[in-house]
Amino acid sequence: MQNPLVSILTPFKNTSKYLTECIDSVINQRYTNWELLIVDDHSTDESYECVLAFAEIDKRIKLLNNSGQGIIEALRLAYSKSKGAYITRMDSDDIMHPDKLGIMLHDLQTHGKQHVSLGLVSYFCEGGIGDGYARYESWLNALTQKGKNYSEIYKECVIPSPCWMMHRDDFNLCGAFSPNRYPEDYDLAFRFYKNKMSCIPSSSVLHHWRDYSTRASRTDEHYAENHFLELKVDYFLELNYDASRPLTIWGAGQKGKKVAQLLQKKQIPFVWICDNPKKIGKHIYDELLYSFEHLKILENPQCIVNVANTKAQLEIKAYFNIQKMLSMIDYFLFC
Repeated sequence: MQNPLVSILTPFKNTSKYLTECIDSVINQRYTNWELLIVDDHSTDESYECVLAFAEIDKRIKLLNNSGQGIIEALRLAYSKSKGAYITRMDSDDIMHPDKLGIMLHDLQTHGKQHVSLGLVSYFCEGGIGDGYARYESWLNALTQKGKNYSEIYKECVIPSPCWMMHRDDFNLCGAFSPNRYPEDYDLAFRFYKNKMSCIPSSSVLHHWRDYSTRASRTDEHYAENHFLELKVDYFLELNYDASRPLTIWGAGQKGKKVAQLLQKKQIPFVWICDNPKKIGKHIYDELLYSFEHLKILENPQCIVNVANTKAQLEIKAYFNIQKMLSMIDYFLFC
């Protein structure tokens, strides 16, 4: 098909302030064969009325009401009503580049199935973007430019939730929105990785990502750090853990402690190492902390790194390089 239908799935809740700009950016796409399945997740402001006004004018916009609760059930509903051969997602407070759908669709048609199309993202905020989001944007875009998103998948979510596109058959193969697990975008990225969906490199900024104090990723408990760590540990054990090799945890800060607890709960044995003299030789959760040099006496170890400091991470990577240990095979950055 030269001009296949693209289904855009968009949940919304109390985003009336941003919806007009968002929907305008969809309507203004140069690629015009799309449908917008947009689902009201029990808004209490004027969001529904705003979308209804658009839907009454443009029949490509299909307004739905979430009979359940939350983003996952809203996305499930939208997907169940969609008809497109290609699937993408949009957030109700963001803005599409006018060529977003066309470029992503072209990439998928060029590369074929078993691929996910991506674009670069640009954060914007009325009060300016904080350093954390600026670093995330730079990190994410650097991966996307090379199509190497999975190479650091245990660090943060490597697929921007509102900036991917995939053939419906591939999306179904990955489980679509069937898992009831948050953070849903990170879980989906892991399922793309699990099912070997190749990331198509992109050099174009296709999505403008709005930040503000009340956005769901800042306020919803489903996006708290403990949920991220549980997801990371579960997928690591499923996809990359080799039980025949000794497993180590590097780092005994807050995240390292949480990972240790998760592994203990699952009865996964590990050796705990760090480079903090105040902690070496001590016990945490009945586990003895060794110096990182202990890694040398272990036979063919795997290592989960939970050290957040950027400079320290570079030093740790250099140490692994000397030991001839490879990223995503021998060591995995969890932060």
